Amino acid sequence: MAEVDGRAALARLIKERGEDYAGLSRLIGRNPAYIQQFIKRGSPRRLAEADRRILARYFGVEEAALGAPGAEPGAGAGLRPVPRLDVDAAAGAGAFDGDEQGGGHIAFDPAWLRRVARGAPDQLSIIRVAGDSMAPTLADGDDILVDRGDAAARLRDGIYVLRIEGALVVKRLALNPAARTLSIRSDNPAYPGWPDCDPAAVEVVGRVVWAARRIG
Repeated sequence: MAEVDGRAALARLIKERGEDYAGLSRLIGRNPAYIQQFIKRGSPRRLAEADRRILARYFGVEEAALGAPGAEPGAGAGLRPVPRLDVDAAAGAGAFDGDEQGGGHIAFDPAWLRRVARGAPDQLSIIRVAGDSMAPTLADGDDILVDRGDAAARLRDGIYVLRIEGALVVKRLALNPAARTLSIRSDNPAYPGWPDCDPAAVEVVGRVVWAARRIG
């Protein structure tokens, strides 16, 4: 039964993510028709443990979702992996284009992502907060979900990741529609802000739509 559930879950993931059979077959070092035969013909009957592990990591789901024995089948199926990048906001410098490496992925329910973010899933990234300039709203070490599809074109009051002189910072933006300016603020009053900035002079990376932190 687990093999059947795992096969159906893999087929669903492939359809939802727009993947192709041949590419996934190459990912696990098999011939191009391997995954298609597994799903369509039931051959092989079950995925090899090493193949299942690679596919589960690639899709950001538990191995149980792909039919791993001894666990509840279907667990974690349909989750969307979001890359956790090895960059900091508020103290880190460098590019932020979705190609950074380092932190693996965190998987989310696609319906939940659609509720909290306006951008497409491939425009979402998770980075760390460095420093206390946004305390108490955001603390040092918090993980934040950044929607790069919700940036300058949709700018409105809220918390954003900005690039200033090559460094990433996370700040609160407040628009002044009458003056057509914006204020860049820190939630921590110990840090200065920048009032009456020209929006065209601010490089907005993306909007912060969610945050998580370790307790204790």
